[in-house]
Amino acid sequence: MRKKGYTLLLFVAMLLLVAAGCGKDQTGSSSNSGDGSSSDETFVLQAGHSLPDDHPYHLGFLEMADNIEERTDGRVKIEVFPNSEIGAERELTEGMTLGTVDFVVSSTAPVTNFVPELEVLDVPFVFEDRETAVEILEGEIGEDLFAKLRDNGIIGLSWAENGYRHITNGVRPIEKPADLKGLKIRTQENEIHIAAFEALGAQPTPMAWTEALTGLQQGVVDAQENPAIVADQFSLYDSKQKYMSLTGHVYSVAIYMMSEKTYDKLPEDLREIVLEEGAKAGPKQREMIIEMEQESLKKLEENGVEIISDVDIAPFQEAVEPIYSKIEHQDLLNQILDAQL
Repeated sequence: MRKKGYTLLLFVAMLLLVAAGCGKDQTGSSSNSGDGSSSDETFVLQAGHSLPDDHPYHLGFLEMADNIEERTDGRVKIEVFPNSEIGAERELTEGMTLGTVDFVVSSTAPVTNFVPELEVLDVPFVFEDRETAVEILEGEIGEDLFAKLRDNGIIGLSWAENGYRHITNGVRPIEKPADLKGLKIRTQENEIHIAAFEALGAQPTPMAWTEALTGLQQGVVDAQENPAIVADQFSLYDSKQKYMSLTGHVYSVAIYMMSEKTYDKLPEDLREIVLEEGAKAGPKQREMIIEMEQESLKKLEENGVEIISDVDIAPFQEAVEPIYSKIEHQDLLNQILDAQL
């Protein structure tokens, strides 16, 4: 009896060893990346933005996606959704904090809901020119702002832009601040932009861009302010916009961003590739914007929009100067201003 019992125990022990060996084959370190992810696991990620599929936002994402897919041998694929298809800018940014959206490129105004310091970048005339803006953003000031993004679960990949913002309207040419008096102008949902246009005598009406197009067509608002490329791609000449004044009142900073939750679920080798290609997206996109701006102005003019290019900016600067003292983050504002002295 004792011999049979010993044999049975030995048989059970052998079965347990075999089972343990099978489990190791399925989840063992030889097939893992070291952070729990299989080395051959693939990731299909989503990127979103609010502008058309021929805008540099989109083109920059497509190039980034192609490079990442090639460098990862197809392990990371990025699907890019334009025209707010998966959410408007604020919703997309919130999605990154929740991990429901992987990548976003957005102007900074909607992101101030999560990183209030970014509002300083939307102060009218805060940058002398594009070159100075890029130098500041890619320096220590920009690094500090990216660190604040990270505190909110968002990784700043690179600084981009949406060009210089200009004013369009369907009532009269805007050549001086007095010409804005009483005009109902659509603005972004941004307190600084609202305060600036109030100081200029206009009646700012904040609304999402998807609502703004209907508002312009129906006469709910008379005017809007955006870069020339946006006015072109959304055919604003079909939305009662007869005049564009090149005020360049805001250098519209944008950011390519990634959800930290998405970053955390990627194996280490894939993370590095995504960060490297994300860092290239902004500079490439800025180059595209510069090239396309002049083409957009020409197209707008060809479609009947009167371009007012000889605008004296000084009176506009003087009119909005009082809002500088109302900016909450005075230290950052002064840092940016002092960097340009």
